[in-house]
Amino acid sequence: MCLSKLLSPCLVVALLPFCAVQTKSAGALPNTPTVPAQLKAAAGTLTPNDAEMAERVRQEFLHAWQGYKQYAWGHDAFKPLSKSYHDWYGVPLLMSPVDGLDTMILMGMTDEAAQTREYIAKNLSFDRDIYVKNFEITIRLLGGLLSSYQLSGDKRLLALADDLGTRLLPAFNSPTGMPYVYVNLKTGAVRGESTNPAEIGTLLLEFGTLSKLTGKPIYYDKAKHALVELYNRRSPVGLVGSSINIKTGEWTDPVSHISGGIDSYYEYLLKAWLLFDDKDCERMWKASIEAVNKYLADQAPTGFWYGQANMNTGARTGTTFGALDAFFPGTLALSGDLDRARKLEDSAYKMWTTSGIEPEEMNYMTMKITADGYELRPEIIESAYYLRHFTKDPRYPEMGKTFFDSLVKYCRTDVGYAALSDVATKTKKDEMESFFFAETLKYLFLLYAPPDTVDLSKVVFNTEAHPIRRTW
Repeated sequence: MCLSKLLSPCLVVALLPFCAVQTKSAGALPNTPTVPAQLKAAAGTLTPNDAEMAERVRQEFLHAWQGYKQYAWGHDAFKPLSKSYHDWYGVPLLMSPVDGLDTMILMGMTDEAAQTREYIAKNLSFDRDIYVKNFEITIRLLGGLLSSYQLSGDKRLLALADDLGTRLLPAFNSPTGMPYVYVNLKTGAVRGESTNPAEIGTLLLEFGTLSKLTGKPIYYDKAKHALVELYNRRSPVGLVGSSINIKTGEWTDPVSHISGGIDSYYEYLLKAWLLFDDKDCERMWKASIEAVNKYLADQAPTGFWYGQANMNTGARTGTTFGALDAFFPGTLALSGDLDRARKLEDSAYKMWTTSGIEPEEMNYMTMKITADGYELRPEIIESAYYLRHFTKDPRYPEMGKTFFDSLVKYCRTDVGYAALSDVATKTKKDEMESFFFAETLKYLFLLYAPPDTVDLSKVVFNTEAHPIRRTW
């Protein structure tokens, strides 16, 4: 049962139904990595301090959400300094409400979640003559709708997801089957031939889930085919590059890494295996992680990192690591590689504490910042969540407190949270992306919530932190 007695009464209301839903779902995910016996023996328990931290995070979500509702309601993103809004494509697609809805449900904001869900169901339309980025719309909107449908049972959300999936399918109509970058939601017209592994390979969790829930194989087949086509173009040493032409299938940038543009390709190889028991994904993950650990991992004087290498030779080409790379300790932990996961999270934490908050990127050999913004990113928090789950080590909630305190100290405004343009000066900029609701605050909350709030033996998070539960 949920350890709900340690949480505030308002939190209990929603957590209990969610745990009950989990109990009735399918069995454990296939081949889910298990925690070594010695770590289980050292397992801790939820403490009153955890409950206090969970509630603090919840209150900060409310603070940011109320600012969004007051100044940007019905629009994609909130601009917290000018107290205005931004729509990605000129017309609103309700990015923040869809991205934030499942977080509200997990946090026990029952009334707020119900109101938001009703607004989405009645006002969100994809019948728009606009070109959208297939990758971003898939992970944020398609993933958000599917997750919130599973959590709420509201079939209107599944209908919206099905409509959106149908409108995105033309993106896959390339000579290789790898998707174009942009697709017009009304006409199906496509554009954008130059893309990257993340935008090709970060679709199967969402399209696959949509396929399972609607009984339409085309969604799974198109996304799986794109993933396999990309994997089949890996180099002789097993690496992928930074950019590829989806018409010719030729690589246009041979630099390999685990950062933005490639990151979630690896994440989805592992997670599609776990969620769908897809044996092809299992094989591709195991071959890929072997190459990544061989050529990209770097034990440097400053710690254990992953850098850049030439995809064809494996020769080191760069030594930068950043906020986006910090997802990888969590992926390693989910795969069962706790040793590398621990060491890499220690390095990422050093990156965070060097300036009081993490920069977008730094050179790990010199520990000098090479990209000085902070975009309110969640990845290092996500990894701390997984590591706490699998190791029960108290150092990870302690890390989480550091992350939370930094956010409050440097990014909080009177109406929300603002990204930073410079982590040295802590200068704010007028941005609060929807993933702050979907990921950053969700993973912070889950770091302290009862461990069975989300059962990782039954649930896989997409790369936007939308929990997908295996019910098929």
